[in-house]
Parts: sequence; C-alpha cells; structure tokens
Amino acid sequence: MATKRSYQEACRFAYALDLVGERWALLIVRELLLGPKRFTDLRAGLPHASTNILADRLRELEQHAIVRRRKLPPPYAATVYELTEWGRELEPIVTQLGTWGARSPVPPESREIGPDSIVLALRSLFDPGRADDLEATYGLRIGEESYRVDVRGGELELARGETESPAATLAFPDAPTMAAVLSGQLPLEEAASSGALEIAGSKQAAKRFLRLFPMPKPCVCEGVEARAVPVAG
Repeated sequence: MATKRSYQEACRFAYALDLVGERWALLIVRELLLGPKRFTDLRAGLPHASTNILADRLRELEQHAIVRRRKLPPPYAATVYELTEWGRELEPIVTQLGTWGARSPVPPESREIGPDSIVLALRSLFDPGRADDLEATYGLRIGEESYRVDVRGGELELARGETESPAATLAFPDAPTMAAVLSGQLPLEEAASSGALEIAGSKQAAKRFLRLFPMPKPCVCEGVEARAVPVAG
C-alpha cells in the first residue's frame, strides 16, 4: 500500500522503505520484537515520539500487516500491539542494522538507551565462537524489567519474563549501566563492588555470559577519525 510519502518505485528496496521507512516505524518494530506491548508501554519505550506520531505509525504498520492489535482475555482486558508473522521477519534486518551501526566511526550524540534496546543489542553482539559448547540460561533484570537469555547450540534466544533456575542472574539499575558494563567502560568487579551490578548465582557464570558479547571495532574509513561507539540496540 502506497502512502503520500511513497517513493513511487517498483524497486523492492524502495517499497520496503515505503512500509517501514517513516520515522519511528522500525523503532516500534524493535520495541515489539520481545513480545506484545500496550500503547502505554510503547510510549515508555519511545519517550521522544509524540502520542499522535506513535498512533499514526502504529496505524500505518497495521494497514501494512506488519503489526496487529489483540485484546487480552480477562482479567487483563487490555489491548496490546504485536508483530505479525511477516512483521517478525524484520528481526534479522533490525539486528543487522544494529551490528552495522555499532561499527560507525562517528559515535551517536545521545547515550540514551532503554531496557529492550540493550537486551536486543545482545543479539547483534553475540559471538557464537565464544559460546562453544555452552548450554545455559541466564536472567537479566534492568530496573523493573526482567528478561530470559538462553544460549544453546551456539545460538541466542531472548524473551521477556522471569527465569527459573538460571546459571546466574545479573541485575542492573538501568540500561545505561548495563551498556557500560558490556562495553568495558565499567569493569564487572567495580560494578559489583559499587552496587551497580548485583549477581545472583555463579559469579563465574556471569563473567562467562558477559564475554559472549564483545564490542565491535569501529570501521576504519579514510579521512575519518574513528572513535569508540557506545553500545546500542
């Protein structure tokens, strides 16, 4: 379906941008990759998007069959937004964009990052070679949010929710603190001793978990001075 801002091209790349190229569209997709969310949850995850713009983008994504609305059964009685099966096919594209962006020789001006974003960043940072034969489940707590991370067969699975019998649970007060620990700007021992990181379970398991996500080196571009890029989703 074309919009008034359509590129009006038969090129499939241009048409894909017609569908998800509007501002905030792909970030809405990012916010829904870990599961359904209410409108208020999406507003919390995208605080710089106005209510009207967010509603417009959601309506357009629904029209394009990328997102759908669903009414939760009692006792919740709330309406949530979730990705369709076709919408979920955007996950590797979003992940690859994150991987590409993390190698930018010019770092972003803002260091803001939300809980879902930093958890999804784990997918683009994950090094299967470092996982080797590791088979483990980990818990993450970022502020009030809980996540489950499974490492199996050199693959990574992410989900919202509590974790039963994890090898270790790492609790951070907020997403920027987790980003600082991942990037090495805040060493694990210092984070733990200062209370910026709480580890429940095996400390060795927690250390191995963090080693699965090495920071990419910035791309070296002729005539551009490379600088460290903060981790982002």
